[in-house]
Amino acid sequence: MLPALYGHPFSSYTQKALVALYENATPFEFRSVGPETPQHAADWIERWPLRKFPLLVDGERNVAESSIIIEYLQLAHPGPVRLIPADSMAALDVRFLDRYFDLHVMYWMQHAVNGALTGDPAKRDAARALAAQKLELAYAWIDAQLATRTWAAGSDFTLADCAAAPALFYADWTHPIGDGHPHLRAYRARLLARPSFARAVDEARPYRTLFPLGAPDRD
Repeated sequence: MLPALYGHPFSSYTQKALVALYENATPFEFRSVGPETPQHAADWIERWPLRKFPLLVDGERNVAESSIIIEYLQLAHPGPVRLIPADSMAALDVRFLDRYFDLHVMYWMQHAVNGALTGDPAKRDAARALAAQKLELAYAWIDAQLATRTWAAGSDFTLADCAAAPALFYADWTHPIGDGHPHLRAYRARLLARPSFARAVDEARPYRTLFPLGAPDRD
């Protein structure tokens, strides 16, 4: 039986796991969770009552949290692209950057989105303003790191880039990456051109109207 991934194509953390699966052409079944697939939703909730995307099911094992899913895939279903380096110190750098994009980019993008989802204009504006401040700080630091790098941790595509791709994709919709961060802008463009992420982006296109801040007419 193939591994099965529960999630939604428009979910940033689902996309993070999908990028890892697509990078290594890992065979799997995608089980989209939504109103049109109640059977998937019921099974997902039974397996993971916290109701967070994504969830990987591999035989009797349920693997939650996108970073852990990618680590698990390297252990249980390795492919030609090694997303966590064999060298322990290099792996530590990759894991740090994975957390950086999740906690300092994705988190604040989601904060702005959550503010919009309240339906209260004042809360929406306040959440977006705070997110903009925090994202500017995050953009500045990572822009400096990328001055001499092709990918987040260096010359190789890794777990850190799986995290960066959806985080920067949606963060730029929330608070655009300005001209003052040229290395980050170029890096986001490289991520969008990467076949694994381009595929995830294309699969999510039908759902862009769901973005509560209004999806821009680009990307």
